[in-house]
Amino acid sequence: MRKTLYIIGLSTLVFSCTSQQNVKKNSYKPKNPVAQPKTVVKTQTPEKPKPQITSDHGVEFFTTNIADPTKNDNTASYGSIVSAKPAGYKVVKTYFPAVAQNFRQRYLILHYTAIPDDKSITVLTQQTVSAHYLVNNTGDNEIYQLVDENKRAYHAGVSAWRADKNLNDTSIGIEIVNMGYTTDAAGKRTFAPFDDAQMKKVAALVKDIVTRYQIPATNILAHSDIAPTRKQDPGPMFPWKKLYDEYQIGMWYDEASKQSYYDLATSTDFQTKYNDPSFIVNVQTQLQKFGYALDLSGKWDDATKKTIEAFQYHFRPQNYDGIMDAETFSILQALIQKYPVK
Repeated sequence: MRKTLYIIGLSTLVFSCTSQQNVKKNSYKPKNPVAQPKTVVKTQTPEKPKPQITSDHGVEFFTTNIADPTKNDNTASYGSIVSAKPAGYKVVKTYFPAVAQNFRQRYLILHYTAIPDDKSITVLTQQTVSAHYLVNNTGDNEIYQLVDENKRAYHAGVSAWRADKNLNDTSIGIEIVNMGYTTDAAGKRTFAPFDDAQMKKVAALVKDIVTRYQIPATNILAHSDIAPTRKQDPGPMFPWKKLYDEYQIGMWYDEASKQSYYDLATSTDFQTKYNDPSFIVNVQTQLQKFGYALDLSGKWDDATKKTIEAFQYHFRPQNYDGIMDAETFSILQALIQKYPVK
């Protein structure tokens, strides 16, 4: 009996201990709570409302600039908006216009026709050359538009200025009726003058174009500037300084700066080193730096002489002999200082 009670008591004790161990093993231990990330509510800056596209008889226009003018960007359209019309689909202007855009028209190139008014019209409208505008010399207040400003006219041909080539792609061309030049028996050229009333037309037209397209002074050029080995127009009689002084059109040097460079040039052995190849390369480099497309041959070759002549047509028209004298060199240095490549 005692033995039986002992066994029962021992079994109860073992069961009790086992149960307690199981309770301890399975007891719940709460974990440290994990902090949930807070939801950040982003506040979007409301987009500024864009000016409306205007419509006139079903033709759409957008004449406001919403881009950054300091970067020469412009979203204005000088003419109707040209849009695709894909079959079966609708092109919408819900997000028009994007601010990242600017004008194709980056240059303005001036020419003379070398033929009279009536022939100029025929050639520029019926043959394989053209310009956006033709300024006649008939004494009226008319200027003829021949090509849409948004399209390429065939006026520049093989051409280059600074880093750009094929300037038909990026320019507006203005042809001016003028008889060009005649050549005497010795080969000397005599250029025809430009009429004052005609130059007022040119100035008003140029001013309007360069203002609308934000064309810088460095990109208002002669045909001879962008094609010096082929072309002479508009020649040394074209009044570049008058346009600069009276209308703030184009480039011109500062007299004080030019004089400073001239004094420096004449105080050194400018003439004695004239035929030194290193001096010639320096001259060619300076012409290149200003904008002309010219190889560094180290020789006074035909291309270099014609480029100097073109430079003189524009900036030293009193003497356009194609020789880089101290005055021409000083003018070149003054212009490079005033209009550096950016």
